[in-house]
Parts: sequence; structure tokens; C-alpha cells
Amino acid sequence: MQLHQIKPKTKSKAQKRIGRGGKRGTYSGRGIKGQKSRAGRKMRPQLRDIIKKIPKLRGYAFNKIKKRPAVVNLNILEKKFNNGDKVNPQILFEKNIIKKEKGILPKVKLLGVGEITKKILVLGCQISKTAAEKIKKAGGEIE
Repeated sequence: MQLHQIKPKTKSKAQKRIGRGGKRGTYSGRGIKGQKSRAGRKMRPQLRDIIKKIPKLRGYAFNKIKKRPAVVNLNILEKKFNNGDKVNPQILFEKNIIKKEKGILPKVKLLGVGEITKKILVLGCQISKTAAEKIKKAGGEIE
């Protein structure tokens, strides 16, 4: 027996062609009008609708949320540091003043809330104008 000699036991049944008149009535179970009643209908994919809802304006992006620096006030530095100490993000982390965010040391900004009397050396931190004035007034340095 060869492959071209094989025949099925049962005959293949013809597919029912709906919507072309016949014994099911004029609409043949498709309803009246609309996309679902048409021949060769194709429903819109849902993914396309989702894509169309995303704004197409220039500059639009989801990751525009900027990371803000960790804020440290001068009154905290007054309590935790001595005269002549260095202040940088690593030392602030070691003294539990700031915490890591997702395993990374955040940028630090010093704000001028409170007073400072000790001479400190500030390295690698952002500083507000009032904080810078108060640190220099106390005899400290900013690099």
C-alpha cells in the first residue's frame, strides 16, 4: 500500500456556509448589520486598542519620575558629628542618617534647618544656600 492509495473510511462533510440565504432565514443566525454580520469579518485585536491609547506626544515617557536626593538637615549634623569631622554620603550611611535605595547610596542634599556650631568638612553633597552660609559661618569647609 502506498501513501497515495490511502482513503478515509468516512466522507468529509462540507462546512456549513452561513449567511447566504437558505433554510436558516435571511440573516441566518448572524443578526442584522454590524461587523459580526459581514462576510470576511475580522475583529479588532485588543492589543491595537491598547497601543492607540498611549499618547504620541513628543517627550512623553513613563520614566520621567526623577530620583530625589536624601535630605539631611543641619540640626542632625550638629548632633551626630564632632569638630573637624568629614561629612559625605558614605559616612552618613554608616551613622544611619540615610538609607540605601535599592542597594545604591542616594545623592544627599544638606538643608539649612537648625543651627550648626561645629567645624565640618562637607564632601560630595548638594547643599542649599542657607546651609552653605551656616556651615561657612561656623568655620566649616565645602568641597
